[in-house]
Amino acid sequence: MSEPTRFEGTSSYIATDDLKVAVNAAVTLRRPLLVKGEPGTGKTVLAHEIAKAIDAPLIEWNVKSTTKAQQGLYEYDAVARLRDGQLGDERVHDISNYIKKGKLWEAFTSEQLPVLLIDEIDKADIEFPNDLLQELDRMSFDVYETHERIEAKERPIVVITSNNEKELPDAFLRRCFFHYIKFPDRDTMRDIIEVHFPDIQKNLVTKAMEIFYELRDVPGLKKKPSTSELLDWLKLLLNEDMPLEVLQDSNPNSAIPPLHGALLKNEQDVMMFERLAFMARRQT
Repeated sequence: MSEPTRFEGTSSYIATDDLKVAVNAAVTLRRPLLVKGEPGTGKTVLAHEIAKAIDAPLIEWNVKSTTKAQQGLYEYDAVARLRDGQLGDERVHDISNYIKKGKLWEAFTSEQLPVLLIDEIDKADIEFPNDLLQELDRMSFDVYETHERIEAKERPIVVITSNNEKELPDAFLRRCFFHYIKFPDRDTMRDIIEVHFPDIQKNLVTKAMEIFYELRDVPGLKKKPSTSELLDWLKLLLNEDMPLEVLQDSNPNSAIPPLHGALLKNEQDVMMFERLAFMARRQT
């Protein structure tokens, strides 16, 4: 089994030391890497960056509430075959014409070692992870309609993300290498901003981060702004050529930051900040 290059992050993705350790451990063990963390911490992007770093193809399986594990293996379209039979289509004589390959099939038969992303596994039914156990363990499955066995040429690198919407089964967790991506501290956040906005004014970053982290610390906030939302906000501030003085303004009327729609994503949080501004005005 060939060993891929060790993951050290990329020029566009700042990986903390503990995240690098987790990725490389999962690759060495060839166990699925289960990544949790609040939305916007780069869980999905991680799989893209691992693929980029080790020069591997990326196969994405985006899980929905209706997704079944069988779809990751293959799907047999019996309805299409019946229709074609009624129309006298010659294709009906070869059942393989009605077998649609799933993402696991693609990963198992890839000519090059792939990175398989199973994104947001907790969106699916609670039985979904358990239904994948055997195939992920054996790295093979049977196609009953064609009597063939699909076996992995090499155990793919599997990255599984979860937003903690549901608890995952213990049997599934035992087979994974787990890592929780903590929300970036201020130093890491500065590095992330530097990657995306290398020429940005340092004073603007300092003040914007101060507002951003203060906003995240407000008790009762329904949805805390994430890294991706901070980057969107900075992009807007730069695009609007927002004067630094606007952010530095200590006027209580400015309790809600400018262009706050990039940071606050529901009406309850906006109304809460409006009430805070009103109370601050009354106190003055």
